[in-house]
Amino acid sequence: MYKLDKFTIRLGFAALIAFNTHLVFAQANSVKYPGVGRVATPAEVAAWDIDVRPDFKGLPKGSGSVEQGQTIWESKCANCHGVFGESNEIFTPIAGGTTTDDIKTGKVASLGDRKQPQRTTLMKVPTVSTLWDYIYRAMPWNAPRSLTPDDTYALVAFILSIGEIVPDDFVLSNTNIADVQKKMPNRNGMTRKHGFWNVSDKPDVNGNACMHNCVPFVQIGSTLPDFARNAHGNIAEQNRLYGPYRGSDSTKPPIAKLPGVSGEGLAHAADTHAIPTKGPAALFKNENCSACHAPNAKLVGPSIADISAKYKGQSGAQEKLMAKVKSGGSGVWGAIPMPAQTQLSDEDRATLVKWVLTGQ
Repeated sequence: MYKLDKFTIRLGFAALIAFNTHLVFAQANSVKYPGVGRVATPAEVAAWDIDVRPDFKGLPKGSGSVEQGQTIWESKCANCHGVFGESNEIFTPIAGGTTTDDIKTGKVASLGDRKQPQRTTLMKVPTVSTLWDYIYRAMPWNAPRSLTPDDTYALVAFILSIGEIVPDDFVLSNTNIADVQKKMPNRNGMTRKHGFWNVSDKPDVNGNACMHNCVPFVQIGSTLPDFARNAHGNIAEQNRLYGPYRGSDSTKPPIAKLPGVSGEGLAHAADTHAIPTKGPAALFKNENCSACHAPNAKLVGPSIADISAKYKGQSGAQEKLMAKVKSGGSGVWGAIPMPAQTQLSDEDRATLVKWVLTGQ
């Protein structure tokens, strides 16, 4: 058996004493030299600690009923996800495909059925905290982070009710959400053995709260030389049908002019999605309008160029489109409805519509 001699033991104690001395010295320096190695303030920690974990650590206090959630859903969510979570041709349905037996076992049986037409949100998501966290930080699509914690509790309660996981009169809160977790249909269906998840890696949730002397935001883009634009087919046809970023139509020459930028700078912006940081174009990006409208290609909704061409020279176009932006609508450009943009002020709506129509 291997034994430590006295010299080795003394050397170990000396190293331990040296480490402790260094730690005390570092702590003393943090007091002696303010701002160097200081302890982060609670506000700074809160700005970066933005996730809600499966054990519900990080979950804010609050509550919301199914009834309240239905009201919020119909005003902010139904445009994209349907009145009953059935969604539309763009978004996958929220509810469906689960049974009372799944709630008992915690594994959704229909996930193994090849005849199942598609996988809904409640079929896949194993933890209710994931549902809560995603809705709170990313929804609605056109106005993320606009929901309060109580709004989010109410919306999650409504989603769970249409999935028949909770009753119609249920009130979800931070005090009973752990009990709801025990009823999630796919709570036992999550695995880490698929090769895509490195549990020892860094988190996939990152804060963006600047602390001190932060560098300005830099928009990074890329361009293609003319001879290579269509070397591999039309880029616009090789992208998903929704989302804020989409390739330009590479069968055509680079765009010479688009609203918001003049000359070469605009062509570059259109091809690289580098939206200017000031003016109406920045407002368009910051309000997430680019999630549905691209400069010169159809996404979920029509392109800026198509809208401008359709209403060019029409009397009352400005007022008509301002009303549509405020209230939402569907039918003019297809079946996909446009959500109401109630978060915009009258001034911002006027600025955006004028920019889309005239480029000014």
